[in-house]
Amino acid sequence: MNRIRVLLAEDHESVRQGLRLLLESRDDIEVVGDAPDGRVAVEKAKALKPDVVVLDVSMPEMNGLAATRVIKETRPEIAVVALTRHGDEAYVKELLSAGASGYILKQSAIDELLRGIRAAAAGQRYLDASLVSRTADAYLSRYTNKATRPPISEREADVLRLMAIGHSNKEIASTLDIAVKTVEVHKANAMRKLNLRGRIDVVRFAVLNGWLQDP
Repeated sequence: MNRIRVLLAEDHESVRQGLRLLLESRDDIEVVGDAPDGRVAVEKAKALKPDVVVLDVSMPEMNGLAATRVIKETRPEIAVVALTRHGDEAYVKELLSAGASGYILKQSAIDELLRGIRAAAAGQRYLDASLVSRTADAYLSRYTNKATRPPISEREADVLRLMAIGHSNKEIASTLDIAVKTVEVHKANAMRKLNLRGRIDVVRFAVLNGWLQDP
């Protein structure tokens, strides 16, 4: 039986080593490498060509969302399983839209991660069981294909960025040299396209896309 070749990316060394031991104790899984951050994960994914990359969402250098996008763009045949403490819809939909095959919560039993890895290796998608009860079908049907989500314009993105860092509509209008009413229209259109329900969702979206990081 061919074992599933896994690359493990987690910035906390004790957690990373613990997961490695747990995964390697399974007969059908081989951990071919590990990485302490997203940038190293991308480099090792290109070099080692694993079947599955298990990525922590919150990592230094490059977060799990950005790393997922790069991996799927450069090595689309590699499956990605996101591993995180965040069960928020904003996180789930962004990772699935980026091409992740699995989304597993760290607080779940190790069996959830194993099921996610095995499903991803078989070309299937898998969501943590605790998310399934929270309209997982909606996640899968609406966010797994980028084509199902209309792209936002550059100006709409500018408005959301400024909104995320706390600017009022009037301040955004002044910064972008547009009318306040135009700001409101761009904001409404962008939030509708991205299915963001309020400023908290906008901030989460901004964090996941690296908009709030220092240049």
